Amino acid sequence: MSATFLGMPGNFPENAAIAVQDSQLRFNLRKATHTIRDRRASVVGELPDWQELRAAGKAIKDHTLRNLDRYLLRMEEAVTRAGGTVHWARDAAEANRIVTDLVKATGETEVVKVKSMATQEIGLNEALAEHGIAAYETDLAELIVQLGDDFPSHILVPAIHRNRSEIREIFLDRMPEVSRDLTDDPPALTEAARLHLRERFLRSKVAISGANFMVAETGTLVVLESEGNGRMCLSLPETLISVVGIEKLLPSWRDLEVFLQLLPRSSTGERMNPYTSMWTGAVEGQEFHLVLLDNGRTDVLADEVGRQALRCIRCSACLNVCPVYERAGGHAYGSVYPGPIGAILTPQLRGMGSELDASLPFASSLCGACYDVCPVAIDIPEVLVDLRAKAPHAAAERAGMKAAGWILNDHERLAKAQRAATKLRKLVPKRRLPGPLSAWTDTRDVPEIPEESFRDWWEREASHGQGAE
Repeated sequence: MSATFLGMPGNFPENAAIAVQDSQLRFNLRKATHTIRDRRASVVGELPDWQELRAAGKAIKDHTLRNLDRYLLRMEEAVTRAGGTVHWARDAAEANRIVTDLVKATGETEVVKVKSMATQEIGLNEALAEHGIAAYETDLAELIVQLGDDFPSHILVPAIHRNRSEIREIFLDRMPEVSRDLTDDPPALTEAARLHLRERFLRSKVAISGANFMVAETGTLVVLESEGNGRMCLSLPETLISVVGIEKLLPSWRDLEVFLQLLPRSSTGERMNPYTSMWTGAVEGQEFHLVLLDNGRTDVLADEVGRQALRCIRCSACLNVCPVYERAGGHAYGSVYPGPIGAILTPQLRGMGSELDASLPFASSLCGACYDVCPVAIDIPEVLVDLRAKAPHAAAERAGMKAAGWILNDHERLAKAQRAATKLRKLVPKRRLPGPLSAWTDTRDVPEIPEESFRDWWEREASHGQGAE
């Protein structure tokens, strides 16, 4: 997938139309998503209280969001008390400025990163590069994406659109230290990446991280990952900067226990993550900075329906069961947040001013599979429908919906419209409507209009029945 794909000015349908032509992409997506979701189903099925855990996760998140101002201040106090420094960032520009200034103050020109969707959201790597600072991704999938001049296409597995042969070619092209005898065997590829990253881990004095969770009670940050790169990033550098969305907060350690069961099972299909790293404030020999990122989250919080998107714990379970994502892939969404959760989160964070963002709420069949697997019970279809109502619509479409509402709101008007339709049924085209209505039939046939409405049939049959008595 070329780097220009994400920058296309088209909307989701146009981007998806390109993606579905790539048979290799569809094969990669289907194989990976089905593997992950089958593993998830297996480990979730082991827990008889899964639905109770799910309800608990939802309740904890809702409580935290309702009291977010109070818990954020508690988090700031705890981090400061533990020797860290807290910074507040209203938007991407402010967050990038804060992080850039912190890195420049160290005198370093490179940083290592443990996977952070928040920094991808704000374009931190590009902002650092403008100031001569190189940022090196250390998560294997993120490394593949970075070396391939690519974009993430999945929340959990950013390089899901690549197969191992493609990865081998990227490594041979971008890692000069790699032997030309490198095979596409997964252990060989992993070892090549490990050797490539080891030098950077040892020499880098600044690290940038995200966090899966923050615990307001103690000021603790938590990162869950599978490779150990997070542990290296968090412990070796002299300066650690964590950029975290304000919605990642939990009130207490007791609350964290629920999510340490929900997240691994929903994301990687494991009972627990291989590496769970926790740190509180500045540890000995290290300077710690926490950047609390808003970037539209406060606006989302103000929406009674849409705020449930902030419960998301970035597990990607919704992507792995989505029939639309499976065929179109993540790049078609034009955002770091693809799939069903991206279709509701991105338009709320960025607004629906662009053609792409306005089209995202329609990137769904509303089948509800995403809601069924969400570990914090986000009703994604409900939010999609709500956002569709708020999206900009053409004047003709608005007029048509207004007329439909006027007819459907009165049973007598509806009856007259139905009778008129039956009389004019032979004038209606069989497959494609004319004029501005033609777009509706681009992807569907015109339904056949019956000779008689159900209402008239019912009245006729009922009168016949009464006469027989």
